[in-house]
Amino acid sequence: AMGGKNSIPIEAVEGFTPEEVTRLYKRFRKLDKDSNESLSVEEFLALPELKENPLVHRVVSVFDADNSGELDFTEFVRGLAMFTTKNVDKDRKLQFLFNIYDMDRDGFISNQELFNVLKMMVGTNLTETQLQQIVDKTVVQLDKDQDGMISYEEFCGIIAKVSGKNMGKLQLTIQC
Repeated sequence: AMGGKNSIPIEAVEGFTPEEVTRLYKRFRKLDKDSNESLSVEEFLALPELKENPLVHRVVSVFDADNSGELDFTEFVRGLAMFTTKNVDKDRKLQFLFNIYDMDRDGFISNQELFNVLKMMVGTNLTETQLQQIVDKTVVQLDKDQDGMISYEEFCGIIAKVSGKNMGKLQLTIQC
């Protein structure tokens, strides 16, 4: 191994104790089947908590800060920090949820993006027409400045209104 390759980048980790980081690192190494120090989507999907989660591909994209298509340890831990409620502030969580929907990362959720993400969530439970009606209604409700897009501010406005119970449906739970 190259020097320092196996040292755990503790400094990259907010919200976790060193013991938790060590545990996460072991878990990361276990998931990293080809030992290339990063997780492909397939490797990441081996997390049992994610098996049933329809948004896992979106989660990986949002975790993948440098857009490499894989998650290095730092991205993995920063991503998982989003799910450990106690230490991550609400704004960062909201930003994370917003990013799940903002597929092209342009800072706005378009009608099409909302449609695509909700489609992943509901699968075949709704027809495309039914889903489109929900999406149109949601966009109209949220889109205060009527530009046809949902900005982060508009998004936060609705999330604040949505009761904690529904928010829970959007939350993914990953334990370390």
